[in-house]
Amino acid sequence: MTNNPEETTPDSGLDSTTTESFEAETAAEAETQAVSDGTETFSKLVEARSQNRLVLEEGIWHQISPKYVIVQLISSGSVLLLVIAATLLLALLWNQWWAWIPGGIITVLMVWSLAIMPRQARAIGYQLRQDDLVSRRGILWQRMVAVPYGRMQLVDITHGPLDRKFGIAQLKFVTAAAATGVVIPGLSQGTAELLRDHLVTVAESRRTGL
Repeated sequence: MTNNPEETTPDSGLDSTTTESFEAETAAEAETQAVSDGTETFSKLVEARSQNRLVLEEGIWHQISPKYVIVQLISSGSVLLLVIAATLLLALLWNQWWAWIPGGIITVLMVWSLAIMPRQARAIGYQLRQDDLVSRRGILWQRMVAVPYGRMQLVDITHGPLDRKFGIAQLKFVTAAAATGVVIPGLSQGTAELLRDHLVTVAESRRTGL
């Protein structure tokens, strides 16, 4: 008994529209995973307690790494210790009692800054949309900037000694207008590099009209 060469496979039950929709969803999920690179981030974006806040429904908000808070606490805490030491040295050892006033003011401001640092870090986020990148930060004073991909001229990654120690970096986008520049701190090194390569590729395609 010979096999029939014209035998067809069973119908899978998926039409072309369903197949295209499935492929689009799969591509979107792959892009999101590529940008996030699986690293730990804050679980929730902190919003201001206002009924008039701007809510963007498109895309996904990506968070920065919690290690950014640790780096900021270490660096700002070191400065705070130096301020306290200088104040005590001037006031107690050299009898410069006026040092209590500026030293006290600076200490209070820095302690307050350190106390709200975790909440400020959770309010930092960025969103990749079809034609631009949206960045937001701030709780009481919010700043939200949308940078079209075609306007990006330079994507720069910087990191200091503490950043390298904890494996994070800062990503900066430079455009023709200085006021629209965006800085995203506290990205993991892998995320920063993937995001840089992605933005450079997309920006180049927008400029060349592809």
